[in-house]
Amino acid sequence: MYNYSDFDDAFVRARVAQFAQQVERRLDGSLTEDEFRPLPLMNGLYLQLHAYMLRVAIPYGTVSPRQMRQLAMIADTWDKGYGHFTTRQNIQFNWPKLPDVPAILAALADVEMHAIQTSGNCVRNVTADHFAGAAADEIEDPRPYAELLRQWSTDHPEFQFLPRKFKIAITGSPNDRAVTRAHDIGLRMLRNAAGETGFEVLVGGGLGRTPMIGQVVRDFLPVADLLPYVEALLSVYNSFGRRDNKYKARIKITLHETGKEELSRLIEEKFTELRRQFGGNDQRLLADIRAAFAPPVFRTASTDSFDAFYSADPVFRAWADTNLAPHRHPDYAIVTISLKAHGKTPGDATSHQMRLIADLAERHGHSDLRISHEQNIILPHVHKSDLPALHAALSQAGLATANVGLISDIIACPGMDYCALATARSIPIATQIAQRFKTLDIEHDIGPLKLKISGCINACGHHHVGHIGIPGLDRAGVENYQITLGGDGTQTAVIGEKTGPGFAYSEIVPAVERLILAYLNLRLSPEETFLTTFRRLGMLPFKDALYIEKDAHHAA
Repeated sequence: MYNYSDFDDAFVRARVAQFAQQVERRLDGSLTEDEFRPLPLMNGLYLQLHAYMLRVAIPYGTVSPRQMRQLAMIADTWDKGYGHFTTRQNIQFNWPKLPDVPAILAALADVEMHAIQTSGNCVRNVTADHFAGAAADEIEDPRPYAELLRQWSTDHPEFQFLPRKFKIAITGSPNDRAVTRAHDIGLRMLRNAAGETGFEVLVGGGLGRTPMIGQVVRDFLPVADLLPYVEALLSVYNSFGRRDNKYKARIKITLHETGKEELSRLIEEKFTELRRQFGGNDQRLLADIRAAFAPPVFRTASTDSFDAFYSADPVFRAWADTNLAPHRHPDYAIVTISLKAHGKTPGDATSHQMRLIADLAERHGHSDLRISHEQNIILPHVHKSDLPALHAALSQAGLATANVGLISDIIACPGMDYCALATARSIPIATQIAQRFKTLDIEHDIGPLKLKISGCINACGHHHVGHIGIPGLDRAGVENYQITLGGDGTQTAVIGEKTGPGFAYSEIVPAVERLILAYLNLRLSPEETFLTTFRRLGMLPFKDALYIEKDAHHAA
C-alpha cells in the first residue's frame, strides 16, 4: 500500500496543528459558534444528534494492520470502544468530545491517516473495488489510479468549494463491485480492440432525493489521460454547476439540464487545453505510486487441508460458500469478514474485533485489509490452507457469520439513532429483519439478495440500488418505510421501483417477509435469484404480496 512521503506527513500534521488552534480558540471564546461552524467540516467532524461524529478517511478502502490497531486504540481512548464502517469505505467514531479531536487527529497522523475531505463540497474519499489487486476477474489493480486521484484532489485550490460534494469510484473489473454507476464520476477499466488498458468514464450518477444512473461520456480514455480529463470534468462542473439550490447542485443535475452531448463537448474542450499543461509529471508520479501496490509474494503449498475441512465440516462449508471469493492465484481465496452478525448493528466493529482482525491479517493475509462499501472487512489474500485456522479464530470472536451476500448482510446507514438528517430509524429495522430470517432459517435457501436501508432520502444506505430497498421517511411525525424493488448497483445498474404506499415501523418486517415468501413461490428453481425473478415477472406479483395479503390479514 502507499506510504506517506515527507510532504504528506508534513501536510497532514500542519492540518492537525491548525485545527488544534481553532478548537482552542472556540473553547476560550475567541471564535463564535458561527465562525467555528465550517472549520470542523473541513476536518471530517460533524455535530450530530447526540454528539460530534468524526469521519476518518480510508482511501479506496485499503488499511494496514498497524492502522487498524490505531483505530481500535482511538475507539477505546476517545470513543465508546467501537467504530462504524461506512458505505464510503470510511470509519466513523460517533462519540468524540470536541476538546479531544485534535489528539485523535494527531494519533491518526502517527499512522498515516487523516479526516481531510471526508465532508464538505469537495472531492470526497475516492472509493474502489474492495477486491482490488486480488480478484480473479480483474483487468488491473485500480488502486494506483485511485491514489493518484487522491493526491491530486487533496487540498486542490480550485476544488475546495465545489457546488456540492463530489464522489469518485473506480473498478478494475468487468464485474462492478464499486457501484461506479451511482457516482458523480465512475471509472471502469477495460481494454480496447488493440489490447490497451483505459477507462470507460461515467458521469452524473448519484442517489439521494433525485436518483440517477451515470451516463457514459467517454467510451475509452487512455490511462495516461486520466488526470487531465478528470480535472477538465471537475473544472466544467465547477463553472456550470448550480449554486442557487443545493438540491440541484450535483453534477447529475448539471448533466440533465445541460445535456450529455453539450457537457461532453465542454469537457473535451477543457481537456484539450489542460492536457498540454501536465507534461508527463502525473505519469512519473503514477509510476512511483504503482511500485507501492506490488502484489505480495504468494506462497505455494498444498490446499488439501482446506478440501478436507470443506468436506467434513458443514459449518465451515457454509461459511466458505458465502464468505469466500475467487482469487487470481488458484491456491488463495478472498475472505469477507461479515460485520452483520444477526441482531448486531451493520458495519460496527469493536476495538477487540479490530485488533483481532489486524492480527489475523498479519498471520494469514499478507498484512493487507480492505473495507468494503457493503460495510464488511476483507482479507484479500489468504492461502486456502490457512482458511480452517482463520475460520476458527473468527468464530471465537463472533466474526464468522456465514451470510455475505444474503438477506441479513444488510447495508444500513446510522439513521435516526445518530444522524441529525435522518427522519427514521435504520438500525433497528436492519437488526429485526436479520433476526426474523434467522428464526425462519431460510436465508441460505433464499440465496443472493441485496437489502439496503436508509434513514432518509439522502440514501447513505444505497437503498435505490438494493434488490430490496427501504427508505425511511417522516409522515406527519410518524416513521414510514417505503419499499423499492429491482435496484442493482453492479455493471447492470438500475434504480429500484417504488412499490406503493409505505409501511409503519411495526409493519415493515412482516412486509419484507411477505415479499420473500412470494419470491420463493414464484421462482422457477432454487438457482433463480430474487433479482432475476423480479426482472422476469415485474412488479405486480410482488405488489400483490405486499398489499393484498396485508389487507387480507387486517380483514381477518
